[in-house]
Amino acid sequence: MQEISALPPGGRRIVERCDLLGRPPYSDEAGSLFRPYLGSGYRATLDRIAAWMALADMSVHVDAVGNVVGRYEGSVPDAPALLLGSHVDSVRDGGRYDGMLGVVMGIEVVACFAREGRRFPFALEVIGFGDEEGSRFPAAMLTSRTVAGTRDGFDLSMTDREGISLAEALSEFGLDLAAIDEARMSRERVLAYVEAHIEQGPVLEAEGHAVGVVSAIAAQYRYLVTMHGVAGHAGTIAMRLRHDALAAAAEAIAMVERIGRGGPDDLVATVGRLEVSPGAANVVPGDVVFSIDVRAGTNARRDAAAKAIRHELRQIADRRGIGLEVELQQDLSATPCDGVLTQLMEQAVADVTGTPARVLVSGAGHDAMVMAHLVPVSMLFVRCEKGISHNPAEAVTAADVEIALRAMMDFVRLFERRC
Repeated sequence: MQEISALPPGGRRIVERCDLLGRPPYSDEAGSLFRPYLGSGYRATLDRIAAWMALADMSVHVDAVGNVVGRYEGSVPDAPALLLGSHVDSVRDGGRYDGMLGVVMGIEVVACFAREGRRFPFALEVIGFGDEEGSRFPAAMLTSRTVAGTRDGFDLSMTDREGISLAEALSEFGLDLAAIDEARMSRERVLAYVEAHIEQGPVLEAEGHAVGVVSAIAAQYRYLVTMHGVAGHAGTIAMRLRHDALAAAAEAIAMVERIGRGGPDDLVATVGRLEVSPGAANVVPGDVVFSIDVRAGTNARRDAAAKAIRHELRQIADRRGIGLEVELQQDLSATPCDGVLTQLMEQAVADVTGTPARVLVSGAGHDAMVMAHLVPVSMLFVRCEKGISHNPAEAVTAADVEIALRAMMDFVRLFERRC
């Protein structure tokens, strides 16, 4: 920590800090990055982030659901805060900058202002949300939902793959279940939420932009589909008599891709998880569980595609004599970013780069779409190599991150003028 922290605040230090947090003990797996909510790597990460926040002259606490929060006081005592941040958890075998870049950049913004001795009529707070990805429990954005006061989908009885409930995980982490509601932030306490994030797509790189301004976040549905067939001996059951759950799922997966491909570019449909039971080479599969993720720039396009997918799932199941269960696990409406904040971010990017800002829609979900239920939100995208994300090959350059940092700082100054 001392060697990295000795670097001056800037893009290089942000990248090196993210790189450090991509390795053990900040990952639960030695050979790759996997930082699930409330795991051992998660605890080590919060400790390190808290130390960096303290070095940036922030007071630090971990709230009742495990978010790490740093506060840099304003010129007015107990003033409401401009909230900066993103998430600290990761997908399995993920990249080092997804989420973490926004958290570390928020710390760096504060560090730069603290170095100047600059205070604002509002506080600056940096938050590292604990569970944006949903990589441990079957729901995403649990902790931002708590902060925003929505709490939809927050079920303490839900379990991870090891059968540990959310309630047990929170308690084992040392958090007080009775105090969960205390993590909620009030509208009086927070002025706005601003999130820097890698683009997770190829547009900025293809068009030669280091950063971009997000105008809206796409609508999303996430389903868990279970197909129940009849398991049996692979050598003795005639093909015409089979109720093969995997064959039915294969047809369904191809159908999901076809519907996704048949729409405009902002419509995407993905099957990213598949579990087959009993999973033996000489047994006809009896049960298959798979996920379906449907996203689009508007609720209407998402809903139309999801309706078509559900209809064809039923047709496939009925034709093949397969039982079907479809569970909606996530329902996120399209979220427009605040118009005034978007204009400020566009101006900040133009001030720093000397060219008009590239404005685009985010196909990925972010904590900002939940925080929009509480306060106005804005997002800044940073170019990532080949648009790759959720992958160890995820990469950014220190030069691009430096531009993003300067734009974020300029945004804070512009925000001050609006107050």
